[in-house]
Order: sequence, then structure tokens, then C-alpha cells
Amino acid sequence: MTGPVGTHSSWKLRGLRRMAAAISVLALSVMPLPPAVFIAATAMAQDAGPDAAPDGAMIPFRDDPLAPEMLEPASPADSAVPFDAQDDALPSPVGPVLEGRSVETEEGGDAAYAAFQRGLFLTAFMRAADRLEGDPDDAAAMTLIGELYIQGLGLPQDFERAAEWFALAARLDDPAAHFALGTLRLAEDGIGRDTAAARRHFEAAAAAGHAPASYNLALILLETGGEEGAEEAARLLQHAADSEIPQAQHALGLLYREGRGVAENPARATALFHRAARNGDLEGMVEYATAVFNGIGVAPDEERAAAWFRIAAWRGDATAQNRLALIHAFGRGAEQDLVEAASWHLLAAGQGLDDERLDEALRDLSDEQLARAEALARDRSWP
Repeated sequence: MTGPVGTHSSWKLRGLRRMAAAISVLALSVMPLPPAVFIAATAMAQDAGPDAAPDGAMIPFRDDPLAPEMLEPASPADSAVPFDAQDDALPSPVGPVLEGRSVETEEGGDAAYAAFQRGLFLTAFMRAADRLEGDPDDAAAMTLIGELYIQGLGLPQDFERAAEWFALAARLDDPAAHFALGTLRLAEDGIGRDTAAARRHFEAAAAAGHAPASYNLALILLETGGEEGAEEAARLLQHAADSEIPQAQHALGLLYREGRGVAENPARATALFHRAARNGDLEGMVEYATAVFNGIGVAPDEERAAAWFRIAAWRGDATAQNRLALIHAFGRGAEQDLVEAASWHLLAAGQGLDDERLDEALRDLSDEQLARAEALARDRSWP
């Protein structure tokens, strides 16, 4: 299913040039709140690529949470030269319609959802049909059948038929069904884009406590609701963030950073970016690393920032790859290593993120150094 689901940019290759600029070339401006990408209703695939880099190649996660004293804004005299903030769109968490209805075993539990979890999709359909024979108002069974149709799991993919099943469940006030209909109404290739209808379904689901619906509704309000809408969006994002949706934590952090719908609070923003990062959100990692490098709402720590940039870079984030290249090119937060810088620069440029400063900084690399950098980039690139 396309439309609301966010993806990373396509890749392309660029050349390298010479190291001549001063460290001040690292200075960039903070980007404004980016446009929204909504949570998809279907169960989407996880990030391409492993959770960890090859042994010895990745700086590990820091296990310690932010200490209270680290949330104090750094003084201007202590601030590091700033990096740019992440400039990608708000991300899309992986959240199936059926989340929260899982069961471990069929005994004494839900046979239909147990079969779905185990990948026995035709069995799940038959068990859901059996449930509906016994109870024609079984909204959860209707929603499960809609999920099977929308994903084409055991049944031919059919958005119209999925919408019919979701609509039946929504009439019975099933929040997951309202959420699914909302995402279908946002998709370009679903049942017809209708933002107003999507908003109504998200409102119904959010009122029932559905956290992903709160997130999607917040993004609609941020796009259409003005300042009053931003305040309501912040409230909804707080609910989703409290439910540990990392993309909601990232989005709420952006609001606190910009002072939109809430009072501007750099320390609060950085703490939210940290939560998003620890929950695996790539944009949250980049925002947190940026804040830590710059000392925005937290004590500056270039090595800690480099560690988070490295994690996101290994997971394929172009902005993180670019920042890690700058770190290695100028020895800020990690050892200066022009071959490492060149390899990460190639990977970022391959995704369309060019940087003339790095082209210039690296243009005097020898043929042997370039060959090593290219080999590293090939090894680190996802298929």
C-alpha cells in the first residue's frame, strides 16, 4: 500500500575533491518542521538492513538515559559548531491495524488472531468467518478479514473489499477499523483520497485511545489547523508519544524545538528526540545527535553525537552518513580519517545528499585511498 507510507530517497553516486575548508564549514542552519508522512494501516516491512553493523564497526548504543543535568541548555560559549537538523519528512512507524490484539496460543485465546500471527492466513480467515457465524457483530473478526484483504494475505488484495469489512466494524465503533479506513482514505491508490473522511475516522479512533490514530490526526491538524490546530496536535502527539510511538516522539520534539502549539523548549525537544532514538527512529537519532553535537538543550558531547550518527548511518540514513563523513573529515567527535569520510560521503551522495564541502575536502585523496573508500562504501550499502 502506497500513499501515506514514507520511504527513503533513491541513491546516486558523486565524486570526491580536496580538504581545504576550515572547521567552520560544519556550520549549518536548523531546518523548520518538515512535512508529514502518515502511519500506514497495513503491517509494513521493517527497515532494510541489520540492526547492528559488522563486529567492531559500529559504536554501540549508550544504555544510560539522559541525566537531569544534561538537559540544561549549554551556554553559547560552550556550544559546538552546529550541524544541520534532519531534513527528511516526518517518518512512518510500522504499525499494523491489528496491533494490541495478539495472543500467544490458541488455547483459551483467539484462534483467528493466533493463526494470523503465525502466518496461517487462510486459517485466520476461516476462523474469523467461524466467529462471525456465531456472532454477526464481531467487530474484531471483521477487522481481521479487512486486514487480510488489504494486504493480500491468503486472499487476493482488494482495497474495496477491505474497506467494506472495515466499514462494518467501524459501525460497531471498532477503533482499529476506523484507523484502517482513515489510512485508506489518505492513500492515492486505495479507495479514493478524502482527507475529510480520513480525519473523521482518525478522530473516532483517537477518541477511543488509539495511539497511531492520534498521531495521524495530529499530522492532519498540523497541515490544516493553524495555531489552534497545532495546540490540539501537540496534545495528540503527547498521547502517541506516551504510547512509545517513536515517530510521535520525534514529531513532538520538533514542535517543542519550533515552539509550535507548545512553548519553545529545547531541553524538552532534545529529551523527546532521545526517546525516539532509543526506540529506533532514524530521524530521532539524527535530531538527537545534532542537538548533542551542538549543545542544544543538552550538554555538548561530540563523541556521543558521533556514536548516534554512526548508528543511523549504518542503518542507511543519508543525513547521518553525511554528518559522519564531516565528523571524520575534520576530526570532530571521532578520529580524523579521510578514507572513512570518503566512504560515508559516497553513501550519502548515492542517496542524493551532495556536499560540496566534502567534495572539496577530499579531492586530494590518492587512487589507493579512493579505492579503499569505494570498497568500504560497497560493503556498507544495502542491496
